Amino acid sequence: MTVEIGLLGTVEVRLDGRALDIGHARQRCVLAVLALEANRPVPVERLIDRVWADPPQRALITVQSYLSRLRKALAPAAGVSISHRAGGYQLSTDPDRVDVHAFRRLVAAARTAGTDAERDGLLGRALDLWRGPPLAALEAPWLDTVRHGLDNERLAAELDRTDSALRLGRHADLLAGLVAARAERPLDERVAGQAMLALYRCGRQADALEAYQRLRLRLADEVGTDPGPPLQRLYHQILTADAALAAPAPAGAVPPAAATVPRQLPAAPARFAGRAGDLAALTTIVEAEPAPVVTISGGGGVGKTWLALAWADRHAGRYPDGQLYVNLRGYDPTGDPLEPTVALRGFLAALGVEPHRIPAEPDAQASLYRSLIAGRRMLVVLDNARDTGTVTPLLPGAAGCTVLITSRNRLTALVVGHGARPVCLDVLPTAEARTLLAGHLGRHPGTGDGPAVDALLAHCAGLPLALGIAAARAVLRPELPLSAIAEELRATATRLDALDAGELTANLRAVLACSVRALDPPAARLFALLGHARGPDLGTAAAASLAGLPVAAVRALLDQLVAANLVQQHAPGRYRMHDLVRLYAVDLGGQEPAGAGPAVRRLLDHYLHTAHRAALLLSPHRDPLPVGEPLAGTTSAGLADLDAAMAWFGTEHLVLLAEIRRAYEDGYDRYAVQLPWTLATYLDRRGHWDDWIAVQRTAVAAAQRSGDRRAQAQARRLLANGYSNQRRFDQAHAELQSTLDLLDGTDHAGRAHVEFDIALLHDRQGQPDQALPYAQRSLAGYRAAANELGEAVALNAIGWYHCQLGQYRESIGYCRRALALAERTGSAYGQANTWDSIGYAHHHLGEYGPAGQAYRRAVDLFRGIGDRHSEALVLEHIGDTLDADGDPAGARDRWREASRILDDLAAPEAAGLRRKLAAVPRPRRTVPAPG
Repeated sequence: MTVEIGLLGTVEVRLDGRALDIGHARQRCVLAVLALEANRPVPVERLIDRVWADPPQRALITVQSYLSRLRKALAPAAGVSISHRAGGYQLSTDPDRVDVHAFRRLVAAARTAGTDAERDGLLGRALDLWRGPPLAALEAPWLDTVRHGLDNERLAAELDRTDSALRLGRHADLLAGLVAARAERPLDERVAGQAMLALYRCGRQADALEAYQRLRLRLADEVGTDPGPPLQRLYHQILTADAALAAPAPAGAVPPAAATVPRQLPAAPARFAGRAGDLAALTTIVEAEPAPVVTISGGGGVGKTWLALAWADRHAGRYPDGQLYVNLRGYDPTGDPLEPTVALRGFLAALGVEPHRIPAEPDAQASLYRSLIAGRRMLVVLDNARDTGTVTPLLPGAAGCTVLITSRNRLTALVVGHGARPVCLDVLPTAEARTLLAGHLGRHPGTGDGPAVDALLAHCAGLPLALGIAAARAVLRPELPLSAIAEELRATATRLDALDAGELTANLRAVLACSVRALDPPAARLFALLGHARGPDLGTAAAASLAGLPVAAVRALLDQLVAANLVQQHAPGRYRMHDLVRLYAVDLGGQEPAGAGPAVRRLLDHYLHTAHRAALLLSPHRDPLPVGEPLAGTTSAGLADLDAAMAWFGTEHLVLLAEIRRAYEDGYDRYAVQLPWTLATYLDRRGHWDDWIAVQRTAVAAAQRSGDRRAQAQARRLLANGYSNQRRFDQAHAELQSTLDLLDGTDHAGRAHVEFDIALLHDRQGQPDQALPYAQRSLAGYRAAANELGEAVALNAIGWYHCQLGQYRESIGYCRRALALAERTGSAYGQANTWDSIGYAHHHLGEYGPAGQAYRRAVDLFRGIGDRHSEALVLEHIGDTLDADGDPAGARDRWREASRILDDLAAPEAAGLRRKLAAVPRPRRTVPAPG
């Protein structure tokens, strides 16, 4: 295994490239001190002094604890160990495994190297070890001193390498970096000399002499001295064009002074609007990089070319040696992409090379191109590139040039292989889209029609091409009110037809079709299938199910779609599409009737089987559904525990709501019934009762349509629970009565569930005397069905209703029996509710100590299962007990905590609890359903 200890940047340890967890910042300080002194013992007193400016009282014990943890963290790394020696603690390892020591060894070797080429290679390897500021994010006075020293060592190595590179004739590559270094260290004579030499060799003698004069004046003003003899000697050599300063010119190069100055940029866009952040990002990159290559990527019609040309127009003065432009036609609907050799020949002609002097071989053309622009300050715009291979031959080989590349592809290989800096464009925000639309409309009479303008903005969804097409339709048909244009775009089924200005380059469907044609066939098929997904986004496993492919295979296809800017990966493993791109995907997917193919079945199976697994993790004692076997090719998300289940539901919440609607609309009644069942526990624990009611209404309608009485009973009962949670008692009673009518008389457990819910309804209406008989009947039903968990919940409910009737001792007896059954069945939910009931009874007996203990047990259990609503209700009860026991301040704290949760959930109890913060009413109690 390869072990690397990094100090030249953040302090880290990597094992075969994988970072080990070496703890918090102070523990990393201990490792840094030992690594800087690798293979030498560090006395513990010195170790403490180097880690803390003001050591804590128990510093020795703390350091020993850190060392113990570091030993455990480093245990898998063979060849690295921490041991206690007579002289202190020692980190033992090969010094080359610590980047600081490897850096110093390479620098020392470079200073004795025989040739500049060897010296340059050694120093390059040494400087490549640096990842950022040394010992980053660590704070200690001693480390600050070490950090300063290391920075000086790096600077010396950089200067040595620059000297070697200048002797090797690489002045053009170095120039931009040296100019930047001179600005950072304006009084450094060595840097100034290197910059002057590079400027001179690049044909900029006047700039080199001016640089000397600026330094001379600054030294005189700030230090009171003149430049040293070496710099004065260089100045006179440049002034007299001393032949000793000459370096061999690259083969085929044309002296910069004799070269043609091309001005090929098209006119800047007249109606450019917004993009201030993207323009600023471009400027920041260009100013920070010696030879910046910037990729501007985004979907078709998002405004990539406009951004590049707008920036170029505003910054043309940076490039006195000219600007080159070519449209590579990577996604041109009227023809094939432009070959790089054709683009190269055009650039060479623009640079003044006569046609008969252009080499025949592409590599020779590229070499001549790079030679001609070496040392020049030029802007190169490569517009509408299809892939990295198209643009690579067109990249300059030296510093001083800026390259802007626009593409629908993210050109990842260019970022990885050539250090390109990406700028990814999204659609325009509403305010910028409004400004752009107003510019396109000009004096159109409809610009004052606010609702029509708002509708156009909504239908175009911030896509600049769509805004331009919609505005063109309005301008070309001034007799029509703007509202009529907006109406043409309103229907999603025909919106793409309306976004057609009659030409291929102004037709949104044609623009998107070019992007899809550039994909591999499997990726194009996946794009069309994505049109069948109804939610706001989807995960990798869902996409794999839709395509019927393994996750690894579909992830690679999704990467292609992301790179082509047809799909966005807005979160790890989550993908979405722009609204108009989604319409085009639906358009393509419409070749297969909606809901008719196996792809939709696999997608629904993915959600049903994963949600069913998640539901049983949240509530293990629910009776599972008969979900059957998923269609071949379906992938379910792997969920290991309750936390994973809650997180999955949280991520997929809105997606599941959309898929339930689709299942009903497309006639997949089984999914429309079963998916709402899987959501019940999650929606209850998060307080999403509006969603609960909506999906259960859908489930009822689907069950009625399919004629499944049992499924309809289940859905009506869950719908009643939703109404009950919102205090819509009449509707809840009606649904529960309908449920009883649907159930067979021999279904003891089903009827017990309903009778329990009726009891709960009466309790929430403040009618414990009417609730008690229903709870007793539910107990009998559960016993007849041999359902111990149901029996436990019913016993707890009976105990609770006895509490409400003032029979507290009798209540505790019922609840203790319920608790024993809940513990035996392993139901954390049943135990939590029962402890709440016991606490309530003790409270009203004046036994505040036992009451508080019981309530705290309930809160811990509810938190453990993620039931925030019940947690808040028990926190309210704890506040009641504290208030009754003479601790009003503690009571208010608990009520405030409960109030925050109930407000987050928009729970109906929130208003009453806010009133309680001023006056204490009688506490409430909610008894949840057993299944």
